[in-house]
Amino acid sequence: MAGGAREVTREEHLRRWSAAHGGTAASPLVRAWLGGVRAVASPLAAAGVRPSAITVVGLLLALVALVPAAAQVHAGGRWALLVPLLLAAAALADGLDGAVAVLGGTASRSGAVLDAACDRLADAAALGVLWLLGAPALPVLVALGAGQLHEYVRARAQAEGMAGPGAVTVSERPTRVAVAAMFALGCGTYPQVAATWAGVGAWAAAVAALVGLLQLLVAVRRSLPSQ
Repeated sequence: MAGGAREVTREEHLRRWSAAHGGTAASPLVRAWLGGVRAVASPLAAAGVRPSAITVVGLLLALVALVPAAAQVHAGGRWALLVPLLLAAAALADGLDGAVAVLGGTASRSGAVLDAACDRLADAAALGVLWLLGAPALPVLVALGAGQLHEYVRARAQAEGMAGPGAVTVSERPTRVAVAAMFALGCGTYPQVAATWAGVGAWAAAVAALVGLLQLLVAVRRSLPSQ
C-alpha cells in the first residue's frame, strides 16, 4: 500500500481523477484543490486507511452539523457558527476518500456507490441545517428534490452512454455545501434574524437546484440521441 501511494505521480493522480469523473478535464482551481487534497491523502493511503471509512466519517460530520443548528434554536447563542466548520470538514472528507482510493490503488465500484449514497445523505443534512434554523419547508423540499433528481438524471444518462458529467451546472455539490455553510454562518453571526438568513439560503439553494437541473437536462438532450 505504501509503495502504491508513492508511485502515483501528481499527473497520474489528475489522469485518474479525470477518468473517475467521466473524462472531465480539471480546471486550474480543481487542480489546485486536488493538489492540497493529495498532500493530505498521501500519508493516509500510505497508512492503509480505507477510503470507505473516510466516506462514512464525512457523512457523520455532515449529520453532526444538525446538532449545533438545533442547539441554536433551542438554547440560543451562536451555535450555528459551528455548522460551516463541520460542513467544510465533511467536504474535505468527500475529496479525501477518492484521493486515498486513487493513491492507494483501492478504487472500487462498491466504493463509488457508497460515496454517491453518502453524498446524497450529506446534501440532505446540509439542507436540514437550514430548515432547523428556520427556513420554510417549501424551498428546502424543492432544493432537496431538484438536487437529488439532478444526480439521478446524470447517473442515468451516463448509463445510457453520455460521456462525462454532461454539464458542470450551477448546482454541483460544492455549491450546495457552500450555500448551506454561508447562510448558516449568517445565522450564527446574526442570531436575532437567523430565520431570515436560513430562509434566504433555502430559496437560493432551491433556485440554484432548479437552474442546475435545467442545465443538465439540456446537456443530456444534446448528448444522447432521441432514438
